[in-house]
Amino acid sequence: MKQILRFILVGLIVLLVSAAGLFGYLIYTPEPAMPALTGTLTKATLTLDGETYTYRLYLPKGLTRNAPLVMVLHGSGQNGAQIRTETGYGFERLADQHGFGVVYPSGKAFDWNDCSKTGDFLVNGHESNDLHYLNTLVDRLVAAHGFNPQRVFATGVSAGGFMALRLALESPTRFRAVAAVSANVPAAGNFKCKPMAQGTSVLLMNGTADPLVPYAGGEVSLLGLFFQNGQVRSATASAEFFVAQNQLPQSARSEVPQPDSHNVQRLKWQDQSRFEVELVTIVGGGHGMPQPYWQRPRLLGPSPMAPNGPELIWQFFARQKL
Repeated sequence: MKQILRFILVGLIVLLVSAAGLFGYLIYTPEPAMPALTGTLTKATLTLDGETYTYRLYLPKGLTRNAPLVMVLHGSGQNGAQIRTETGYGFERLADQHGFGVVYPSGKAFDWNDCSKTGDFLVNGHESNDLHYLNTLVDRLVAAHGFNPQRVFATGVSAGGFMALRLALESPTRFRAVAAVSANVPAAGNFKCKPMAQGTSVLLMNGTADPLVPYAGGEVSLLGLFFQNGQVRSATASAEFFVAQNQLPQSARSEVPQPDSHNVQRLKWQDQSRFEVELVTIVGGGHGMPQPYWQRPRLLGPSPMAPNGPELIWQFFARQKL
């Protein structure tokens, strides 16, 4: 009997050690070092329709009125604090240099209620109204801090990227441009949004080796078991969806040279209109925001430290015409 118990105990220890090793190899990654920033980060709440939402707001030192505002949206099951670190504080570094505010909203459901029909959008038994929440948050911040309402931008990673695409389609009057990372437009059978006639500029940034959101389109899932979010279009078809939405001619397409980046391909659609669409392809890149400050978990695929995703996104936002 003692030998059987000893055998079971040894087996459990081996199992626990193996699980810890797999966790350390596939999932664990140290947080990025905190940079020297000039401004202040405040945590605040917004009560709306009986729900209390939390957000974090970064304001650089000496920020003037009429400054731009960048909203950064987290992935599934996360919050605003996590996407702040997972982007390597990249947007705050840029905010110090270029003078804009950064807000990190936290959702209430596991997923943002984006354009997909599939996902965990329930809060207290009903679907979360994230569109209303984020629109209201923008309005409150513009009124309280004097941000330029025509220079409000949104970006997000994974589920946050999917939600950014919904903002582009259903709130283009509030968001001058959006940038979606590791997210594609849901396929026709998985699409529930009602796009407004007015467009807005859109950047998509996707890795060709993303194990969760397939670059070539298909079913969104991790290992076929987790984060299932239905069918999506390919990255190219998603960009072309917004080209059509913004009524840009295919002749407006051009390649952006990248002489110093062998793993980056950029296609841009732009003519004399107010709107622009860009597709940034990270060749061999996995799931998440490429940036030089933080290595993503191996479970999410290759994690190139270049290009600097936040910097590319801010450059895209900054050049949008009023």
